Amino acid sequence: MPENWMLPRIFPIGGILFDFLFVLIAIPIEAYVLHSRLKFDKKTSTFYAISINLFSSVIGWFIFFVSEPMLPIQVKSELINYMFFNSFKSSKSQTLIILTAFIIFFATFLLKFFILRVLLVSLNEAVAKKEEEPQTSQRRRWRSFSNLKLQSTSLATTILIANSLSYSVITIILLFRSK
Repeated sequence: MPENWMLPRIFPIGGILFDFLFVLIAIPIEAYVLHSRLKFDKKTSTFYAISINLFSSVIGWFIFFVSEPMLPIQVKSELINYMFFNSFKSSKSQTLIILTAFIIFFATFLLKFFILRVLLVSLNEAVAKKEEEPQTSQRRRWRSFSNLKLQSTSLATTILIANSLSYSVITIILLFRSK
């Protein structure tokens, strides 16, 4: 292990527990959306919702712990103040928080989309499978290609809807927490 790589003396336990709560809230919401939009059975949609949320959460915490030492002192101070005391020192922080929230939302959406795509391909699910037809006409191939394109768009739209709903509920909870 390198000398500079040490575990922090204080973990943001409150932040980690809130993230655990958010994952527990997001899983049923996203499982319901996957079940209703992609027509998976309940067990499969729950498996995919758990998988994409846990993988994206682990990757998010990894990115946070890697990027946190590189932040400027003022941003670190604001982050520590928010994590431990649930307040900000300066009013400029709200703009940074809103920008960061948008970046995190879209990064999580892309991450969840790619994770679900990898899971579907690796587990050979019917949504991601291309049906092979022997000697099809040009028109039928075009229709098949359009259906595959639509399925991909449907997968992206479904993940966007699921992510939006879960983030909306989490935002409402954070608003109640701040009151």
